[in-house]
Amino acid sequence: MEQIPTFGVEEEFLLVDDRGHLSDRGPEIVEAFERPDGDVQRELARSQVELASEVCRGAGELLDQLTHFRSRLAGEAAKRQLRLIASATPPLAEAHPPALTPTPRYRRMGEHFGMIARTGTTCGCHVHVKIPDRGTGVRISNHVRPWLPVLLALTANSPFDSGHDTRYSSWRHVLWSRWPSAGPPPVFASLDEYESRVAAMLESGAMLDRGMIYWDIRLSEKRPTLEFRISDVAATAREAATLAAVVRGLVLTAMSELDVPPPPVPGEVLRANLWRAARDGLDGSALHPETGRLTPAPALVSQLVERVRGALTETGDLDFVVESLAWVHEHGNGAQCQRRAFAVNERLTDVVDLLSLR
Repeated sequence: MEQIPTFGVEEEFLLVDDRGHLSDRGPEIVEAFERPDGDVQRELARSQVELASEVCRGAGELLDQLTHFRSRLAGEAAKRQLRLIASATPPLAEAHPPALTPTPRYRRMGEHFGMIARTGTTCGCHVHVKIPDRGTGVRISNHVRPWLPVLLALTANSPFDSGHDTRYSSWRHVLWSRWPSAGPPPVFASLDEYESRVAAMLESGAMLDRGMIYWDIRLSEKRPTLEFRISDVAATAREAATLAAVVRGLVLTAMSELDVPPPPVPGEVLRANLWRAARDGLDGSALHPETGRLTPAPALVSQLVERVRGALTETGDLDFVVESLAWVHEHGNGAQCQRRAFAVNERLTDVVDLLSLR
């Protein structure tokens, strides 16, 4: 296990009142949260709260942490007659855009990016996997980027936004793609090229600082990790832990293949495939990362697991992942469960109830 890279997860949640509408008391929840382990942070909107796990070695350990932290956050919210919901977009219509958290950085982002920053509140699940060095991280990114649409389809959890069915499974992905520094990462010839692209984007004003490198896979600026930012916040802690285990499996598999060229998937093709995955989720199809053929999303998930089976066996996470994905296949991912909950009485408040942390 000492040779296996450690990993961790960051999860963003929406804070709502007892009727399911956004509350601006997110900073209050953060301040009240005691931090003997893990971390809780403010986000761009006052109606958001982010938790970060500690560094973990296995999926079971990560699941325990996320379950514990979610419960603690839910308790802090309940003390104030509030709830935290695991949805990547706010289901109910709001009278006004959510207020931004009043820090100097977030104020500057609001002024510079205008309505991109002030509308489209979204919540993601970010997976960090430890890497030997930044140069290796860039090479791993080149190899795993074609599988981003499969990860997005698996984790889609935002079909409703502002009182409407968006006709997408991950509306968060569509909203997030408006940021000029967002999207799938290019293929980089080297770490130097990665840094030159970042420098050019900073010079253009498309990013205000390196914290705004919003590629779906990026080098972390604070940790020795490769960060995957493609996924909606997971409806359940188990789905988040499963995603992290699969992502680590992808990283380990790529590390064993760095002596061969990465799959030649052009950026525009990858963007198109991500749009398809965001629209259809697990109910549709996407292009196979290796063959380019349109393939049902559930079959792609199965093929992804087969691709990383050796790595999952090495990390001890294979049974955990197989059992979790069998549950998703039977019960649905976040987007499917949201639509099923709404269909019973056609009430979005039922969706809010489903997604509330407990």
